[in-house]
Amino acid sequence: MDWSGVLCVSIAFVALSNAGELTFELPDNEKLCFHEVIDKATKVTLEFQVITGGNYDVDMELTGPNGQMLFKDTKKQYETHTWTTDLNGEYKFCFSNEFSTFSHKVVYFDFQVGEEKPIVPRVGGENAHHTALTQVGICYIMCILLKVTVEPCYSKTLK
Repeated sequence: MDWSGVLCVSIAFVALSNAGELTFELPDNEKLCFHEVIDKATKVTLEFQVITGGNYDVDMELTGPNGQMLFKDTKKQYETHTWTTDLNGEYKFCFSNEFSTFSHKVVYFDFQVGEEKPIVPRVGGENAHHTALTQVGICYIMCILLKVTVEPCYSKTLK
């Protein structure tokens, strides 16, 4: 087994604690696990999807700190599980491609611990706040203006 890939995935996930999105390669006949220490009474969501490989399916097991199996999915392409923890401790979720002997998979997951914070904090009074949509619109307009400004310069440079 090539441990360098597992190490890179582990380091990347540790850097994303409390909320993490990760896309990784799961070789055929392999199992890869992730661990997270979570407090009691915390809302958690695990969402995964197989992006490429074989029949686009993996097995997934999620266990609690006491070893109790919380969720088990067999040969699923995608799934979402949301629950509230009932114990403090280390929760473990594993993706398995052990049933495949020739097809590796690329798997994406999003692991959210706790309530998700709003994208844009409220500013000013009750009705004075920005929305993500407004910011996207502003960025879009800025990109158009930048393109209009840059393209004539680029065209002149080419001539």
